[in-house]
Formats: sequence, C-alpha cells, structure tokens
Amino acid sequence: MKPTGITKQTIAHQPSWRFASDRVEAFLTCRGGHLAPVTFQTDTGPVQPFAIAPWHGEPLPAEASGALRPLRGDFFCAPFGGNARPWRGEKHPVHGETAEGVWKLLARESGAGTLVAELKTRVRPGRVVKRITLRPGEANLYIRHELHGMSGPMCLGHHATLKFPDKPGSGRIALSPWRFAQTCPEQFELPAQGGYSALKIGAKIRDLRRVPLATGGTTDLTRYPARAGFEDLVMLSSLADTPVAWTAVTFPEQRYVWFALKDPRVLASTVLWHSNGGRHMAPWSSRHRSVLGLEDVTSYFHFGLAESAAPNPVSRRGIPTTLRLDPRRPLIVPYIMGVAAIPRGFDTVRRVDFRGDHLVLRAASGKTVRQAVDLSFLTSAP
Repeated sequence: MKPTGITKQTIAHQPSWRFASDRVEAFLTCRGGHLAPVTFQTDTGPVQPFAIAPWHGEPLPAEASGALRPLRGDFFCAPFGGNARPWRGEKHPVHGETAEGVWKLLARESGAGTLVAELKTRVRPGRVVKRITLRPGEANLYIRHELHGMSGPMCLGHHATLKFPDKPGSGRIALSPWRFAQTCPEQFELPAQGGYSALKIGAKIRDLRRVPLATGGTTDLTRYPARAGFEDLVMLSSLADTPVAWTAVTFPEQRYVWFALKDPRVLASTVLWHSNGGRHMAPWSSRHRSVLGLEDVTSYFHFGLAESAAPNPVSRRGIPTTLRLDPRRPLIVPYIMGVAAIPRGFDTVRRVDFRGDHLVLRAASGKTVRQAVDLSFLTSAP
C-alpha cells in the first residue's frame, strides 16, 4: 500500500521520501534518515534553513564515515558521537547505524502528513522507529524516535545543522538557561590531519558572548558565522527542572527565526558545532562553511558511547550522558523544530513563554512572535 502523499525522489544525489503539508515540504533520505531540504512557508515567504554538504554526488575517501555521504539537515544519532572506541564489544559507526543505515518506510503507518520509517540495528540488535508529523496550518516538524528491544546505556541525540548566510554575524543564537557549559575538553581538530580550531580547550563558559580563544582574548558565540577557517565545539547542559528547553536562531535580515524544543530529561545537553571551513582534508576541503550544528543530545560531548557510558567530568556533575535502555519498554525521544516569520526589529531571542497550544518568542528588543505548537507532544505517551 502506497502511503498517501508520500513519494520517492532523488534530491541532492540521495533517494529520499517527500512528504508535505500546506506549510511544510520535507525530504528524508532513505540512507541515514537525514532530513533536508525542508521548506517552511512563512508570512514573509519560503524558508529553507537546513544545510546540505557540498560534496553530495562526489566519490568519498574510503575512510570517510557512512554518515558523510548523505550529510544534511537533521538526523538521529544512536549512539551519538565519533565512537572511536568499542563499548563492551560493540563497535558503532560514527553517530551510529541510525545515521548511515538504510531505513524502511512503514507504509501501513505512514499517511497524509506523517512519515514512519524503521531501521533494524545489528551492532546492538533492536529496531528504531522514526515518526515525523506535519500538522495543517503549522510550520513545525514533530519528530519522535522509538528505540525497541535494546538494553544497556546509550548516548543519543539529534544532529540539526543550519546553513547561515555568508555574512559574518548574520544569525543570532540563543538557548534556554543552562547549568553547565564548556568548550571541547580535548583538542577538537588536529592540524597534522588538516583541521583547525579557535577556542581554548576545556574552558568553562559563563557567558556565550565571552568565550576564551586559544590565542587569548574572547569571542562571541551568540553571533555566527564567525571565526572563518576554524571548526569548534562546545556543549551546554540544560537546567534539569525546566519542563521544556529550547534553542533559537534569529536571522533578522531574512526575517525568520528557527527554533527547537526538547524535554531536557530526555535530551540533557546541546552541542554547538561551528563548521566554518576549518577542515582541509577530503571531502571537506575547506568547503563546509557558515554551517552551525545545534545538536540536542544526552552524551559526553561528541566522543561516543564508551566515553559517555564511563564516569566522566559531565556525569560527575549529575548531568546524564547516557540513557538506560530496557528491552521491555521502548525509549521515546520527542523533538519539535519550527520556523516563524519575525517583524522588523526582532533580534536575539531572550525568552520563550509556553501557553499550551502556542509559544511566544520574546526578543531582547521587546518584539514578540506567536507560533502555534502542540507542546503536549514532548511529554505525551506514544
């Protein structure tokens, strides 16, 4: 049975499923389950916020991870991170099988406005179900992942990547209050391998506007693109007692704001990956620029399962870096992303107020935006 409104197309060299509503058109790659391009219809026109890697369709080096071939938009990682070290005999690929394996469309469950796909995992046997729903009249994506039949610890998360205009500081980044933030505790890129970073290693962050640089001084992480020629990574952990945590990026000249909503009890932290031409090795070749990853995770930075499951400096602070899987009960990971038009003068998001059936984004300038969102999705049972 063919799902209503879902078609298969090749876009940016990847066979993908197309599904749409009156406000959103989305493509999900069959390999890796990467979500992009996505076009949101807003009051100021169509918006395509997600990045697509510039090497699509090119042959990749033999050592390149499987996730690099479809690399685009948002994808689900289980386990999240590099996974260079095995964990108790499990050797997971970079960002897990969920980021590079071939997903199967579940035709009986997919339909108008909803795509349901399944991936059967082999490294840790089980299955992951991906559900993405588009609702009439809303410029939002409601995404839920279900992990079935697995046991043991798992670091996981979403890997959303946005493409910014190639103008310094064109986007303004804001996050809900956090309890801990730090730059990468180890050297993120190695010059001997063609990678370069700008931020000081292991620096504690108290203010995103003043983050220490390796060469001295500070830089502002609330404005991007910045630090051309460098790749950097920081992690911020949300307040545990916040019912809904959020990330928002405002594009004042393009007149829209992108936002993501999560339950911090499920996705405890946010990794910011600043990718601005700092990788010179193939296939990056310094071409991946003005891209920001806003990756909502439960993980120990980007290292992978072995480091996240072991005691580490973040978990010792009482911040979870893995979730415990139970084969008798699926783990549910809900997530919402949306785009809204903004009025002139709307700058950095300062606060987000939740009203049940909608949210209000409040800018530092005093301007506000109202967006219909079903917030119960983040806490309701499947």
